[in-house]
Amino acid sequence: MTEKTISIIIPNYNGAAYLAACLASLREDPVPGTDIIVVDNGSTDGSGDLVTVQFPEVRLIRLKENTGFCGAVNAGIRASSDRDYVILLNNDTVVRPGFVRALVREAERDERIFSCQARMLSMTDPERLDDAGDLYCALGWAFARGHGRKDGPAYRKACNIFFACGGAALYRMACLKTLGLFDEAHFAYLEDLDIGWRARLSGYINRYVPDAVVCHAGSASSGSAYNLFKVRHASQNSVYVIGKNMPPGQLLLNLPLLLSGFLIKALFFISKGFGREYLKGLGRGFTLSLQARREGRYVPFDFHHMRQYIQIQCELWLNILKRVFEML
Repeated sequence: MTEKTISIIIPNYNGAAYLAACLASLREDPVPGTDIIVVDNGSTDGSGDLVTVQFPEVRLIRLKENTGFCGAVNAGIRASSDRDYVILLNNDTVVRPGFVRALVREAERDERIFSCQARMLSMTDPERLDDAGDLYCALGWAFARGHGRKDGPAYRKACNIFFACGGAALYRMACLKTLGLFDEAHFAYLEDLDIGWRARLSGYINRYVPDAVVCHAGSASSGSAYNLFKVRHASQNSVYVIGKNMPPGQLLLNLPLLLSGFLIKALFFISKGFGREYLKGLGRGFTLSLQARREGRYVPFDFHHMRQYIQIQCELWLNILKRVFEML
């Protein structure tokens, strides 16, 4: 553990109400070889000054404008290029003792492990889960396993997941240097799905680590569970991530289910009063996908990775059933 170097990167945008508690929890459980970096996205609420005054041991990177989650964490990753691991942590989290050690311990088990996600509990009701590993299904839906359910033995076992939630996850730096960093075209939302999917296609593994625990407030930067900012970017990126990572043959295979999934989502957001923004987002995602194809910013089909394609496709189908179970 002491031989490994780690950076904990906390992207922040006007998060003064949460940031002090997050940093204080990390201060209470120091780990040798670990640096903490706050990347401030042009905040106007005094967040940066809070870090400088109350947490002088924390490195502060000030960006002139809001570059989104992706821009902020990429700035932190670039500043940590000599590290073995980086841990991304939302500013509205509080870590429990052993958080860093548990993530690193799991990653050290196998060099094929790209990312490790913590068990995320609700800040307002710590007996309930916020996220016990992220999955993705053939309806085009990403979802948090266990969200809103009571924490218990079923969620206390480490397992493979489709991708790690970037709100509390470790990433292997050597893999990031091979795969590339977070795609800043996402700005925010589903960028963790994109990078986790890219890793899966290259034969890497994403893991859920229940012994690493954080409490998460949720939607601290965007404001609420449903708002124009979140609907706009999430709908756009739900199309863009498919256009980048799913080869044409697999896209045709899944098209009926994907269209069904997007129709269900459209009806849902129409009922919430966000229908127009959702549909506009889908259009922007289609445009982004075409642009990525023209510019070569997509994962080309590779016959040598056929095993990964088959494994991922089976998960896409199986995870529909898991999503139905989560909704019951």
